Amino acid sequence: MGMGKYRTAQGKIVDMAALAAKNEKMRAVGNMKVNARGDTIDSHGKVILPVTQKVSSQYQKTVTNKQANVRKAGPVPMGKKNTKPVVEEVLTEEEKSLDESFDDIEIEEIKKKEAQKK
Repeated sequence: MGMGKYRTAQGKIVDMAALAAKNEKMRAVGNMKVNARGDTIDSHGKVILPVTQKVSSQYQKTVTNKQANVRKAGPVPMGKKNTKPVVEEVLTEEEKSLDESFDDIEIEEIKKKEAQKK
């Protein structure tokens, strides 16, 4: 038996992963107005806020490293898609010098590999 597969008391095999995937659009039991996947839904079962957007929002609130937070550019005109998110780069002087020292280390490693090839 693999991961997500369980044997019942009567000896039948139940694949919980397949069962969850099959029913991920169904309304979850409880008072949270979500489906089994975690998307916020309305009274008709239509997705209002996807779980991926909720997770991203929470991540943005908790991450203290401003460089890790991806910011989207302004509104996109109709017909055009913004495929690349804009990353705001704010580094202190210490971070800049550390970044430069890593670049130097990488260059030295590349030179060593090239020298070994010869």
